[in-house]
Amino acid sequence: MLGIGTVKGLLFVLVTGWLLYRINSALQREIGNRRRVEEKLQKMIADLEAFNYTISHDLRGPLAAIASFTGYLQQTEASALSEGGRHKLGRIAAGAERMERMIGDILACSRAERAEMQRRRIDLEPLVAEVVAELKDGWPATSVTIGQLPSVHADAAMLRLVLCNLIGNALKFSGGRADAQVEIFATRVSRRAVEVTVRDNGAGFDMAYSGKLFGLFQRLHSESEFPGTGVGLAIVKRLVSRHGGAVRAESVAGGWTTFSFTLGPGSAVEANDVARAAPSLSLQVN
Repeated sequence: MLGIGTVKGLLFVLVTGWLLYRINSALQREIGNRRRVEEKLQKMIADLEAFNYTISHDLRGPLAAIASFTGYLQQTEASALSEGGRHKLGRIAAGAERMERMIGDILACSRAERAEMQRRRIDLEPLVAEVVAELKDGWPATSVTIGQLPSVHADAAMLRLVLCNLIGNALKFSGGRADAQVEIFATRVSRRAVEVTVRDNGAGFDMAYSGKLFGLFQRLHSESEFPGTGVGLAIVKRLVSRHGGAVRAESVAGGWTTFSFTLGPGSAVEANDVARAAPSLSLQVN
């Protein structure tokens, strides 16, 4: 007759074996599911690359021909056309130019999704100053103020593209004002994370439609008011998300329009280089 200790031992072995069997079965299913997900992902990547090829070559070729012929006609045959004919030809040329920009923006958005990230330490102040210097020539009357900014761990090319889009938008949407102002600063949100803010006193937007801001080809202003394709903020959101961060926007009628983003936990290098509130702004660019 088996003793109580022996029975307990056998039960322990049986239960352990059963649990190991269940765990192994679950792992096998998980491996199978992961393989199927990876196969689907690889197919999606292949489809995306085929799509990019089609846009780059199959669409851009005919578009270049349209632009070339309309340009030729504008130069050589404009005098033979009626005023209405010249107007229609101009609209064809403008449409071709806009489509070329949209194709370029679609490809840029796709590259933002697929580019390999290479995080390194980046000093934000000189990077922001460089971006402002490049973009401000088109808006010489706008006052740009750069506050104290930290060093961060991020992909340099991606972060630069985020800043170019946000600062470029701030300059564009505020450029029509006589007292146009753009401010760029950072606020510490935790010991190793900061929020970078770009704000302007320009046209702003209706917060009721803020959910559309970061969608592809979504615009809250007409092309005649502010040129653009509606892709820049979609790229910003994708690049910030790839860093593990988030982006948000706020606009007050007659006040400031603010875009702020984080780069995920542990993105800030120093713990004491940015105040917890918006710092006093230090560098004036006129």
